[in-house]
Formats: sequence, C-alpha cells, structure tokens
Amino acid sequence: MNLAIYGAQATALEAYLSIHSLYPVRKIECFLVTRRENNPELLAGVPVWELDTYADGISETEKNNLEILIATPENLMAEIETKLDEKGMYCHVRLTSARFAQLQGFHCACDKKFLPLSALPVGYHRADMHVFMAKFYKDKELSGTYLKSDWITPIQVGAVLCSERVANVLDCEGVHISEKNVNYSELTALYWIWKNRLSDEWSVSEKGYYGLCHYRRILELSDDDVLRLEDNEVDVVLPFPMSYEPDIEEHHKRYIKDRDWKALIQALKELFPQYAAVFPDILAQPHLYNYNIMIAKKGILADYCSWLFPILERVEELSVPRGTERNDRYIGYMGETLATLYFMANKNRINIVHAGCRFLT
Repeated sequence: MNLAIYGAQATALEAYLSIHSLYPVRKIECFLVTRRENNPELLAGVPVWELDTYADGISETEKNNLEILIATPENLMAEIETKLDEKGMYCHVRLTSARFAQLQGFHCACDKKFLPLSALPVGYHRADMHVFMAKFYKDKELSGTYLKSDWITPIQVGAVLCSERVANVLDCEGVHISEKNVNYSELTALYWIWKNRLSDEWSVSEKGYYGLCHYRRILELSDDDVLRLEDNEVDVVLPFPMSYEPDIEEHHKRYIKDRDWKALIQALKELFPQYAAVFPDILAQPHLYNYNIMIAKKGILADYCSWLFPILERVEELSVPRGTERNDRYIGYMGETLATLYFMANKNRINIVHAGCRFLT
C-alpha cells in the first residue's frame, strides 16, 4: 500500500524524513494540501498536490490502495478527515503529537545526531525539577484532560497588561519585562525565571533543573526520564528539532522581516562576534529548535539567558519601528533562532538530549 502525507510544512517534512529513514521500503507517493497558497510544489523532491486535483485524477482502485498520514496541526485534522472521506479516500490516520514525538525519537536514535533522553540508562537520583508553563489570559480551555507533572507550575505571561488572572505565579512580579509580552511572547516568562529563580538569592542548589513550556506545548518527560537527568549528567533537554527546506535561513524569512533580521545580525556582531562568525553555518543547516521550550541545569539556563536577553534588548533598540512601538512577536521568533545558534554552537561543551513535544488541544 502506498503512502501519502497530508500537509506540506515542517511536521509533514519531518514525518517524511523519519519514515523514509526508518522504513525505506515504504513508497511515499506525494504530499497533499487543501490549497496551494504558501505550500511548495516539491518537498524533499516529492510532489505536493492539492487534494481536489489529486483525488479527481486517480481511480477508485488507487484510492483504495493509498494510506494517508495526516501530519498537520491537530486542530485541523477532523476537517481534513471529512474532506478525505468526501473524496472517497477512507484509509487515513492522524499523526498526533504523541505519535509524532515517538516517530522523531526513533529516527533520532537511529540517526544519532540528536540523542533522545529516553536512550539513556535510568538512574537512581530524581532530579529537582522546576518547570514553568506559560499561560495567557486569552488561552482557550483544553478540549481534553491532561495530567501535568507536579513539577510544572503555571505562570501567567503578559500579566501586567490585563487584570484577569489565570495562574498564581505572574510574570509581572519581582524583576520582569511583562509589559513586553506582545513582542517577547513566552520569553517574558523565561526572563522572569532567570531574574527571580536562577539567582543565588533564591536557591543555593546548583543541581536543580529549571525550564519553560507552554500551555499547549509540553516537553513530555516520564518518571524514568526524570531519573535519567542527574545520573547521566544531562545539561539541557530540548525538543527534537524540526527540519526545514532547504535550510533554516529560509524558514526565518517567513516570520522575521528583513530589516529586523539585519538588526539581529548587527546585535550579534556587536555583543558576541564569535557567535556572529558561526551563525552562517548554523543557518545553512536544516534543523531548528522551535517554541523556546527547554529544561536545563540551573547554571546552564542562567548562562543562556545572560547571553540571550542582551541580544534581544539590543535588537529592540535597533529595530525600526522599535519594539515598544509595534504589536508583533518578532522577538519571540528570534528567540527560536538564537536558541538554535546557542545550543548548536555549544554542543561539544554542553550535554544536550532531546524529548518529544506534546501538543495539547
């Protein structure tokens, strides 16, 4: 039975690369999309077809011999299933975030480029975990139930901008940049963690793990994974990277305006020229750490924040218009690219492992 992948963005490409590597005998016929619009004509050398055009051009026998893997955001999957059924294409399955994380994990374990945390032996010492979940007052309620770990604490981002409260911890308490949430998005929570939880005044422990996740995006660590951290001297857990064609420089152009990108390059050259020097090599490869999500040793996360936020503050100064004069989350997008730069540039001195990112609906 041949296989088609519904979707033509990062998740679909990552699914293709994983399946092609793990199950080379499976023939992937094409990618399917509802509309062409911003989707490519080819992805990994495989054609991308609009559903209507493709379905109307094949026989009933071909439809019956085609399995379709839906690799899109989960909130779109029910509508896509309806469209497929209307076209007489009934053999389809959802690539949920849980399945996707498992697929990525197997692929990375075999590829050996991005080590899964789950590949390490289970230790005997439970790590001291402090992970904060960024919540915004406009977040919709989850459609299902999710039992979050007891080491995850919700933190309301942009709390200074509204009176409504959705968490007991607010990013406007203590030292903060809560008012910049429109531009920084979840990074106002990371700044708060840096200034209010990673300082020596707050905790004398150097063994704790601190981190950030989102209301709908969770790094899923099992109880065994928590036991793997300390005894394997893990420094940071990042989500499995996503792949982009032809490289991540193309990806950033979709989200960051050219003049803002030039501001980022200038800020790097001024503040950290050694990172500016290796930046072109990082941009020329296909892997990006999305979402500004991570869990790291206290010292590692503090060092990263001490590097990251001065760059972003300088970008604000160089931006036209300046960050305080605009309402887009360009700083948040830059954070993803800078996380990729920082951790890939330091992969030989930092013990980096990876875990699946669960998308909650």
